[in-house]
Amino acid sequence: MYTLRTLIFITTLLILTQSSVALSRPEAIDSLLKRLDSKRASSSVQESAAIAVLKRLLPSHIHSFVFEIVSKDVCRGHSCFLINNYYKKSSGNGPEISIKGTTAVEIASGLHWYLKYQCGAHISWDKTGGVQIASIPRPGSLPLVKDKGVMIQRPVPWNYYQNVVTSSYSYVWWNWERWEKELDWMALQGINLPLAFTGQEAIWHKVFMNFNITTEDLNDFFGGPAFLAWARMGNLHSWGGPLPHNWLDQQLCLQKQILSRMLELGMTPVLPSFSGNVPAALKKIFPSANITRLGDWNTVDKNPQWCCTYLLNPSDPLFVEIGEAFIRQQVKEYGDVTDIYNCDTFNENSPPTSDPAYISSLGAAVYKAMSRGDKDAVWLMQGWLFYSDSAFWKPPQMQALLHSVPFGKMIVLDLFAEAKPIWKNSSQFYGTPYVWCLLHNFGGNIEMYGILDAISSGPVDARTSDNSTMVGVGMCMEGIEQNPVVYELMSEMAFRSGKPQVLEWLKTYSHRRYGKAVHQVVAAWDILYHTVYNCTDGIADHNTDFIVKVS
Repeated sequence: MYTLRTLIFITTLLILTQSSVALSRPEAIDSLLKRLDSKRASSSVQESAAIAVLKRLLPSHIHSFVFEIVSKDVCRGHSCFLINNYYKKSSGNGPEISIKGTTAVEIASGLHWYLKYQCGAHISWDKTGGVQIASIPRPGSLPLVKDKGVMIQRPVPWNYYQNVVTSSYSYVWWNWERWEKELDWMALQGINLPLAFTGQEAIWHKVFMNFNITTEDLNDFFGGPAFLAWARMGNLHSWGGPLPHNWLDQQLCLQKQILSRMLELGMTPVLPSFSGNVPAALKKIFPSANITRLGDWNTVDKNPQWCCTYLLNPSDPLFVEIGEAFIRQQVKEYGDVTDIYNCDTFNENSPPTSDPAYISSLGAAVYKAMSRGDKDAVWLMQGWLFYSDSAFWKPPQMQALLHSVPFGKMIVLDLFAEAKPIWKNSSQFYGTPYVWCLLHNFGGNIEMYGILDAISSGPVDARTSDNSTMVGVGMCMEGIEQNPVVYELMSEMAFRSGKPQVLEWLKTYSHRRYGKAVHQVVAAWDILYHTVYNCTDGIADHNTDFIVKVS
């Protein structure tokens, strides 16, 4: 039974939810968007970045397009892109198509839209087909757009990208050349809110040294390159390590290149924050700190050399001190590049008690650590815990966590919305803004699989539902470079207000992907659509590749 204090706390949350959230939501999000807009690169920098994307993608047509950054006022207050014919006279193979957008990402998205739907081109990851542009006419012969042109508005502000483990499944060995390709792909797909986790160990090294943690202590703390994601989450430590110092330096340099390009393109990076995962040595240095040793996380045979990490309780003053130091060190290294920070303290790690008042105090402490480092900080949290540990996270516990920070200072990723949407059963996260996300891939598996109907309808249903608090769509796959049809459709949902007819969309997709319309190919995609690409078997984790399974 809950105590009287807890019942009063829950009642207060309900009153606040009903009376103030609906009124304050648009103001809070609009204020955040304006603040983030002010951090963007100048129009000239973004236009140059968009031109550079075109040059890398289609150098033969560098003079065929004119790009321009425009105000949201041109798009009725929304982010958008506009595609028009370029009517000014020019000699030779001059400009033919004008593309305007509110950021360089919108311009790149408009370019992609034009190349797809006017020229029949197909752009994917290199491992899933690559760039197929043979259908694009030569300069001087580009197809005109009809009537007054094309204007596509974003129905929601954000298009989020990445999972906290994608770095280990897909990115870990990338150099700048490969990252540049990915950033171009992201811009063409309309992604404007990407996770930026590279290089954080170098930041942590500097922060923990100020708390008297030695390099030797950190060698026992950091995982090796391929296991960084799980070391960051506190699932294991030192496995695959230690990290050489030149790795830390190289990754920090790479992160600065990544962030610089994101900013040039008009993206808002999501940086990491402190979740409570600490080196074992911290317990010796601060013996009175509230530090708990966690149990084994299904790994490394319960060997204490690698398992059973340490978690600093958010209620301990040291938590805020370390969290603030980490945010400030990032600002020192990167500049004032964002206000959005990821933190998943309770991901697959339940609080010690289900008392809502206690959970609220923990959430408030997590946010306090962020806001002490960045007064405008916004906490971006994966909503996976509400699905994976639903037995613990009942409505009172969910509300306690979601309402533990000022309204507008938390955004939740409805991480597995295509299969297990939380928004439907949580009163839209009890008023908290959220992003409708596609998870789709577990473990970097490459099995042919997807739920295209859910992708084409889910974001629209969520956005148009009563009292919707949806503010974005996202792709949170654990591993990339698989099932390109899934990600192309999901990317388009960032710009679609209505539900596409999937079978018709697949006809144009197959035409672009294979270079021409072939009846047998269309028939094959009809079969795929009604089987593996509308798989509603209820299995959350499609981690078995039946093509290679040995019975």
